[in-house]
Amino acid sequence: MIEIDSSFVTEPRATYARLREQGPVHRATAPDGTSIWLVTRYADVRAALADPRLSLDKKNSAGGYRGFSLPPALDANLLNMDAPEHTRLRRIIGKAFAPRRIEPLRPRVQQLADALLDDLTEREADLMPAYCGPLPIAVICELLGVGEADRPDFRSWTDHLLAPETPDQARNALGSLHGYLLDLIAAKRANPGADFLSTLVSLRDEEDRLSEDELTSAAFLVLFAGYENTVNVLGNSLAALLTNPAALARARQGITSSTVDELLRFDPPPQLAIRRFPLADVEIGGVTIPAGETVLLSLVSAHHDPDRYADPEHLDLDRADNPHLAFGHGPHYCLGAALARMEAEIGLNTLLSRFPDLALAVPEQELHWRNSFRNRGLRTLPVTLR
Repeated sequence: MIEIDSSFVTEPRATYARLREQGPVHRATAPDGTSIWLVTRYADVRAALADPRLSLDKKNSAGGYRGFSLPPALDANLLNMDAPEHTRLRRIIGKAFAPRRIEPLRPRVQQLADALLDDLTEREADLMPAYCGPLPIAVICELLGVGEADRPDFRSWTDHLLAPETPDQARNALGSLHGYLLDLIAAKRANPGADFLSTLVSLRDEEDRLSEDELTSAAFLVLFAGYENTVNVLGNSLAALLTNPAALARARQGITSSTVDELLRFDPPPQLAIRRFPLADVEIGGVTIPAGETVLLSLVSAHHDPDRYADPEHLDLDRADNPHLAFGHGPHYCLGAALARMEAEIGLNTLLSRFPDLALAVPEQELHWRNSFRNRGLRTLPVTLR
């Protein structure tokens, strides 16, 4: 039995390398005491991501799973559903993420990035609160149609939910956010605009194919997943570039969608895919996992599997063969992948071109990562700008 400890936070790639050598699947104990099965090799992880025998619906847990607890009005989302409910809901929500709706956001994302960097007038800055955090929340607010006056509260609630100092702070933030989303949906229903949320409201009301809880949960999922993951895409990518001089020099020539893919492969914010529960006893990597047990698929381990990637510890921004799994695989592939790539591409290019001498202000060893083995992200990113 493996016990998940601080090494999964401080040195995840080295820790998973040892586990891959020992075997493809491991019985483990999570920090909260939950018993899990941890899958570490690329081929097994990729196959499991698309395996219909592995359910995302928490009702198929045999017990003992302790996940993030949400009220029913926020829990009816794609991360908790299997087909056919998942298929139906994804088809509806997917319309709001169609390229014709996402691509027109590009000029506005560029404006938001430029405005944030205009405010960086000192020689040093902490990029997490100054840039990596504000840019994604501003984009999400644009997507949901949140007014300028409400955005400071919106960001505060989100930060308290993702990194609470106390359990009460998280509960209060969740309650405030839930109430705000209900009010926002009512406002969009009365006065619709061209935003994502107005589109979902029209699909709910005109075609009556979304329940009210599904509508609220969809808005919450866009906020929660879109904010946290993109904050960490920017932070992790910058940390990787600023500690790899050759890659940084290459990045200054221009970051493209494929460049972002390599950064996502190298240090993905979601270290693990969303938990899954076998509907019946299932074999993975030669190991039989009983029905109802909790299965966690390690994306970071899969991304550094030498059986799939040549020289996986090398950050190669020109890597051509790169079917990474940071956005998932199969029917649960991330609907917001195109938006996340756009934000990362614009956010990184704008920063690196604006500050050609950008460098870490502390040694790499002094970077502090959030204490989570599930999601990897920096607490701070102190840099010198000029």
